[in-house]
Amino acid sequence: MMLVYVALMMVWSSSHTIKDRFSDARKCVNEMYPSRRRVGKTYQGFIKQLLSLGNILLLPLMKHLRGQLQKIANKYWMREGFIAFAVDGSRVNLSRTAANEESFGCGGKKGTGPQAWLTTLFHVGTGLPWAWLIGKANDAERTHLRKMLHLLPKKALLIADAGFTGYNLMNEIISSGQSFLIRVGSNVTLLKKLGYAKVEDDGTVYIWPEAARKDSHLPLTLRLIVLQRKGKKMYLLTNHDQETLSIEKAAFFYEMRWGIEVFFRSLKQTLSRRKMLSRAPSQALAELSWAMIGLQLLGLLSVKQIINKDLDPLSWSVALSLRAVRESMRNIANKKQTNLLKKLSACVKDNYKRKSSKKARNWPHKKKESPPGAPKIRNANKTELKKIKELNQIKPAA
Repeated sequence: MMLVYVALMMVWSSSHTIKDRFSDARKCVNEMYPSRRRVGKTYQGFIKQLLSLGNILLLPLMKHLRGQLQKIANKYWMREGFIAFAVDGSRVNLSRTAANEESFGCGGKKGTGPQAWLTTLFHVGTGLPWAWLIGKANDAERTHLRKMLHLLPKKALLIADAGFTGYNLMNEIISSGQSFLIRVGSNVTLLKKLGYAKVEDDGTVYIWPEAARKDSHLPLTLRLIVLQRKGKKMYLLTNHDQETLSIEKAAFFYEMRWGIEVFFRSLKQTLSRRKMLSRAPSQALAELSWAMIGLQLLGLLSVKQIINKDLDPLSWSVALSLRAVRESMRNIANKKQTNLLKKLSACVKDNYKRKSSKKARNWPHKKKESPPGAPKIRNANKTELKKIKELNQIKPAA
């Protein structure tokens, strides 16, 4: 247990080196538990012991925190009748060592150093991470999602951007008992007037790639939702009908997907974990894993207090909570009294209306990615109509 406390407080420490973070955490934990065995003096000894336990510590703790999130969420477990989760991935920089480069690889632009790929499932109702996977720089986020589908509760609504399209992935999501709301772009071809669904309307579309047709797999019957956002059209696919997921709800949930982008910013900018400092691959993996757990636990502690005050958990301010925790750590280290839970209950975002944008006037490093274009939509051709007629004679229509 002392190992866990030290690992968490290292995440919350404001120091800029690994050894200083360990020193901060060690001093704080020793003051909190003076009657227990003292934490060792060296970081090398601590990380060796932490790595020796590995998933024995991490996996049960991650499972426990998921259970606590569901318990704490209360009425916010569902929004608009759905248990909604967003999914997205992001690269995290690692120390430029040959070992890290060999184990994780380099992704992104030319000359980029070693990076890890972090794919996260994000509970939309509370604004907190639910589960995550860490892999190599060029790992596929779709593969990560497939490995995490079993961690989602049944009938969850999965919200994703255009990087999570594809016949096979969507089919797996449906087969696992989930539903989805996924943005599509110009790399996706949608069929209309295939005659496979019992009832077709203007929103009925099918995904049925050539490989699936050759293997006699059935098409996916989906609904296309077109939204207007900032004067541009956005195309979303779902396996829900209009009665279950209206256009208004679809717009609401896709807008809430932005919370996962804010989460990545909190991890990298607010928590200052844009780059892992560990020089060895196993230590870098542990550092990032515990950074995620530390941020999740910080959120759980804060959101519980915020909900108890009858406030929306999405009003949580990561920066204020981190400031409160760091102040409490200093007080404990200096043998001063502290009331952390009371402080966390006040860690909410300001609600005043700004007269100007917080956006930087000219930020040279900001990514300027083009939004996904419109999907290719066409009527089914004669070959496809003939194939679906043959399959309908063998298998019942959807």
